[in-house]
Amino acid sequence: MQATDVNFLIIGAAKSATTWLQQTLQADPAISMPDPELHYFSRFYDRGHDWYFDQFPRTEGKRVVGEKSNSYLDTPAAAERVKMLLPHAKLIVQLRNPVERAYSDYCMLYRRGEVGGDIRAHLSSRGNVKNRFLVGGCYYEQLQQYRERFPESQMLVLLFEDMIAHPDVQIKQVREFLGLHADAPQAVVAKKVKDRSEPMIGPRLRKAIKPLKPLLRPFRANPVFAAFWSGLAREISYPPLTQDVRSQLIDFYADDVGRLEKMLKRDLSYWLHPTPLDGLAHAANYS
Repeated sequence: MQATDVNFLIIGAAKSATTWLQQTLQADPAISMPDPELHYFSRFYDRGHDWYFDQFPRTEGKRVVGEKSNSYLDTPAAAERVKMLLPHAKLIVQLRNPVERAYSDYCMLYRRGEVGGDIRAHLSSRGNVKNRFLVGGCYYEQLQQYRERFPESQMLVLLFEDMIAHPDVQIKQVREFLGLHADAPQAVVAKKVKDRSEPMIGPRLRKAIKPLKPLLRPFRANPVFAAFWSGLAREISYPPLTQDVRSQLIDFYADDVGRLEKMLKRDLSYWLHPTPLDGLAHAANYS
C-alpha cells in the first residue's frame, strides 16, 4: 500500500451518519475500507506513514480504496497533512444541522458516562466557545481549510437530512463521485447506525466498569458473558435539549450557517428555523 492507492477519505462530520455511509460503501466488493476510524491525520500523525498504510486491508481485486475518520474535518492541522500525503484524494463530507449534531454528540458521551446530566454546562454557548460540542458544528470554517487546498472537483459535500429523506439518491451521488456505477450492486444499509433509542449499558455502570474494560475484553465473544451483558442493557433516558439551550445554539451557529449557505449555494435556513418535519421537506432540494 502506498499513497497513490488511497482514493478517497470520508472526513466528517461526526454524528452525521458517516458510519452508515461507510458501511453501505463497504458492502460493495469493489470498495475497500478499514473498519475502524484511523484518525491518522488528526490524532496519530506521529505514528508515521508506514503505520497508516499498514492499517488498510489487502486490496486485491478492489477498485477503490478509502477510509473514514470524522476528526479530519474539525482538526485544524488535518487539512494540510492530507494535502501533503494525498493531494489526489477525493474528499467526502456529510454535514448535519449543527444544533442537532451538538446534541447527538452530547448524548453519545452521556451514555458513555463521560459527561454529566447538566446539559447547560456542556451545550450552552455562554463561556463554552472552545467546547468540542460547539466547535464540531462550525462547518464553514472547517470546510474552508480544505477548499483552500483542494479543488472543488475533489470534494463532495452531502447533508444528513438528504440521507434521511433519500438514502438511495445519496449513495448514487457518492458512487458517481468515486467513479463507480451509480447503481450499487447491493441494497443500501437500512438500519440506523448507533441508534440512541436502543437499549444500552447505562452511563453510571459504564463509568464504574471503565477501569475493568481491558480485563473484560477477552470475554466478549463468550455467549454466556454476552447474554449477561445484554441483560444489563436498558433504554437510556437522555437529558432533553431545552428550548433556551437550543436558542443559544441557534444564535451561536447563525453566522457560520450563513457563510456555509453561500459556499454551498444551498438554503440551510431550516437548520436554524426547523419545521415540524425538521427540515426534511427542504432536504430533497438538490442544487
